Amino acid sequence: MVNKKVRWLSKNEAVQFGFKPKENAPNRSQNRYHLTSEQWEQLKDNRSLKEEVKTTTKPNDYKESKLVLSAWDNDGFMMDIDKYCEVYGLPRNDISSYKLVSHTGTPFYNIVFKETFIDEEVKTIDFESIIKKYIEPLSVKADTIKLGYTFDRLVYTDVHIGMTTNENGYSLYGGKWDEEEINLRLDYLIKHTISSKKSNVLIIDELGDFMDGWDGETTRKGHKLPQNMDNEKAFDVGLGFKIKMIDSLAPYYSKIICNNICNDNHAGSFGYVVNSAFKQIAETRYKTVTVNNIRKFIDHYFYGKHCFILTHGKDSKSLKFGFKPQLDTKQIEKISNYIDQHDIKAKSDYVEFSKGDSHQKVFDESTSDSFDYYNYGALSPSSEWVQTNFKKGKSFFEVFNFKSDGNKIHNPYKFEWNIGRKENFNDYSL
Repeated sequence: MVNKKVRWLSKNEAVQFGFKPKENAPNRSQNRYHLTSEQWEQLKDNRSLKEEVKTTTKPNDYKESKLVLSAWDNDGFMMDIDKYCEVYGLPRNDISSYKLVSHTGTPFYNIVFKETFIDEEVKTIDFESIIKKYIEPLSVKADTIKLGYTFDRLVYTDVHIGMTTNENGYSLYGGKWDEEEINLRLDYLIKHTISSKKSNVLIIDELGDFMDGWDGETTRKGHKLPQNMDNEKAFDVGLGFKIKMIDSLAPYYSKIICNNICNDNHAGSFGYVVNSAFKQIAETRYKTVTVNNIRKFIDHYFYGKHCFILTHGKDSKSLKFGFKPQLDTKQIEKISNYIDQHDIKAKSDYVEFSKGDSHQKVFDESTSDSFDYYNYGALSPSSEWVQTNFKKGKSFFEVFNFKSDGNKIHNPYKFEWNIGRKENFNDYSL
């Protein structure tokens, strides 16, 4: 027999625990109900959370509503955490703590997963079964193509969401990298891609380090990272970035292919989790969109006469030294061996080795007769650590239009460093 005690509940609290609400007792806003010890502990947590929200939080200015997984079941009863995980396909054994959030209108569980959730063999949530409950597929109609062009290609890398460039206000060059600035640069990326459009096919290659790092650390745990977002905030900003990008570009193309590098030295499994969510949302919303999340250190694909070999440049744990902006003899040999082993030259006329990581734009079409070596500049500005140890750097993304004869048009975009930067000038002559 379960031991229950009489507790005073409001009508809303009674409904949350599956009771039929009673009329409030005389001169009170509550009535008595029999609760188990577990229900009582849950109630105390809920009340504590409400007080915390009242006293510490500020209204959020959300431009888009967030997806909430309701804790109500189909019969109108509140689900416990076990039932909640069963219904939505969440890994119950990977949860370290949880709280029922009931003050938002739709009750849901705020879940914290164990640290092992983010590792090399990351256990992903069954996003497909969750998202299909809430997202309707959309149909799009692309504009007409420019004669003679077969596909467009957008390349960006090293977004480093969560990174700060000037934590204490004393970095060499300052700069700004927060949610506002990230979305500002995303707007430029979207507009420039649309204005450069010459075909109905778009390939989007994201070359890694999309997220800055989990818990302020790189994947190898040897480098502490100054960050301006916690993991949860960074996830929201990163996923929002990807969704806004695809929602904005999908109406202009009859086919979009997104390739995301997920084996890198900063984002690692964190990047993979963000891109897994993005894949399920994008492919559910758009039949015209395909998302490939690449976990190999080096991978490649073909389109027409072209082959693109993709890598971040440094991996998550194995490679001692990454690919340099300027190739040495050993690295030329490594790339050439990769091309030979995969018989790439027999299947294509043009080979590009595409990498990020270095935060430097260096396009080398002369070192090798077998391939072009393209280092892509970062979308983000330089971190405080990079400013101190290396150089200020420049920020880019690139758009290409490929013709049926193998030639291409290059439409680069370079950001001004001082966007968002404020500085006081000392003039002692005044």
